[in-house]
Amino acid sequence: MFSHVTIAPTPACENLTPAREPADWIPCGGPTMTDRFDPTSPPADEGTSAASPAPARSRRRFSRRNIAVASVSAAAALSLAACSFSPNAAPKTTTTGQPTAPRSSVGSARTTTSSTSPTSSTSSTTAPTTTTTAAPGTHGPLTSPPLPAAGAGFVAGHVTAIGDSVMLDYQTALEQDVPGVTVDASVSRQWSAGETLVQQLKASGQLGAVVIIGLGTNGPISTTDFNTMMSLLSGASRVVFVNVHVDRTWQDPNNTVLATGVARYPNAVLVDWNTLASQNPGWLYSTATHLPINGTGAQALAALVAGKA
Repeated sequence: MFSHVTIAPTPACENLTPAREPADWIPCGGPTMTDRFDPTSPPADEGTSAASPAPARSRRRFSRRNIAVASVSAAAALSLAACSFSPNAAPKTTTTGQPTAPRSSVGSARTTTSSTSPTSSTSSTTAPTTTTTAAPGTHGPLTSPPLPAAGAGFVAGHVTAIGDSVMLDYQTALEQDVPGVTVDASVSRQWSAGETLVQQLKASGQLGAVVIIGLGTNGPISTTDFNTMMSLLSGASRVVFVNVHVDRTWQDPNNTVLATGVARYPNAVLVDWNTLASQNPGWLYSTATHLPINGTGAQALAALVAGKA
């Protein structure tokens, strides 16, 4: 069928072909040989004795099956060599820069991470900013327990404080603890002067529904004085009395009048400043009566009063 098969060396191996080919040398691109097929000659694997040596330049003979296989292999090798050495093929390039980002795909495990910082998300339910002001004490006019409605001449929801020179010491702290409070304090004020002020404020409609009385430091008071004050304050939602701490003989009697009087009026409450001051003598000046303005003792007294107002 085939009279002569010639397969040239592949281009990939041209530089490796020696000047003289050995008898059994086969190039790397496939078997290269010039064989004449003789139908009358037995194939190499059928009639050749292993003991008979082959001639020096003898050609290897193939059966039809071997020649067909060799032809296919040679053709494949020539095709690969032609592709590898195609003059029109674009040369391969290697990019040393940043790799190309992969195509995005839904559910792909290979994702590209951005080099920029992640953008922080803002919650749509951000709590609004609120401004908190100092609230009255737990018994304040706007807190629990609810206060009874004020009578005529009193300003509902308002607090009025009337006192002597000791109240001047804690006035600033009291204004901070009881927002909106009106403080009217005076040096050497007597109990009777306080009664007159209450009448004036009530008549003019300026008296708060909650009234703080800080009197008794400058002289003795009696049960009658207390009852007169409560009569003038009839209709007030609450009356807060602050007892006294003073190095005078009327300290204890005045405090007894205040304590017993408050017990008889359901809308009256007592602030025991005398006990707290006795436990903390360092809060007061050497006179054991006045305090440094807005000092530790003044703030403690204001907080004590605000807790009842």
